[in-house]
Amino acid sequence: MNTVLLKYAVEVEKTGSITQAAANLYMDQPNLSKAIKSLEEGLGAPIFKRTPKGVIPTARGRIFLEYARNVLVQIEEMEHLYKPEQGNGMEFSLSMPRASYLSYAFSRFIRNLGHEEIMNVWLRETNSADTIRDVETGEYNLGIIRYPYASEKYYARTAASKGLVPETVFEYPSRLLMSADHPLAGKNDIEPEDLMPYIEITHGDGTSGPREDHEKGKKIPESSKHIYIFERGSQFQLLCEDPDTYMWVSPMPSEILTRFHLVERHCRKQAGKFRDVLVYRKGYPLTVWDKKFLKELETVKETLS
Repeated sequence: MNTVLLKYAVEVEKTGSITQAAANLYMDQPNLSKAIKSLEEGLGAPIFKRTPKGVIPTARGRIFLEYARNVLVQIEEMEHLYKPEQGNGMEFSLSMPRASYLSYAFSRFIRNLGHEEIMNVWLRETNSADTIRDVETGEYNLGIIRYPYASEKYYARTAASKGLVPETVFEYPSRLLMSADHPLAGKNDIEPEDLMPYIEITHGDGTSGPREDHEKGKKIPESSKHIYIFERGSQFQLLCEDPDTYMWVSPMPSEILTRFHLVERHCRKQAGKFRDVLVYRKGYPLTVWDKKFLKELETVKETLS
């Protein structure tokens, strides 16, 4: 059972109001109602009943909520085994696509923090669907999703239905990343057909690339050779070791290109432009740490050609 749903139920019991609980959780009221309904359906019985004076637990609901509070207390105690005592320390969480410019900005953000006595930082690299879920449930405070322009309406509707605020971070055409020793590295005008003999590396869960889910634009010719990966470290190793591999990526910081002996190349027939969008829960106030990360991100973007 999802412990986030337990937290939602306990908060509703504490406030006696779906509306107030939603505000406390930085959620929209319809989304919280939907979550409680989902929990009740999973249990096979209602937890709350609605009265003129507010929301109160049913008889079975009171028993369930007692167990839920105990479970949450035990989880908190387990977490304290691995966390320092809480004070005015740093808390930061980000779910994002596997993009090197984002990872580079995150590294700069951490390096420039100074020496915080208390620090709890969570970073997850995943696909857009998982990021939306991460932020909607409150597991992560910030998320960055990636999609092609053709999917703008789909993702705008999805973000709105989940109670998320979207803010565009970066817009760009996808680029080819390859070893400086790749046979096409010296070619100025690469055609899609030129890529056919070579091995395309792509993220196995659809994190990025010209052919992500929901894209309706014309597809470029595909290589018949693919390697599906789930870690950015693997992509760099493959690109460095096998000069017949290539990958579609967002713009890369020059420091990373130099470090791994890689080059970026443009393809004359692009598969379309992409957009990276920051998402967070409606009502969530950006912290000083969130703002510092976003400032580093702006700095890194200014260096991208």
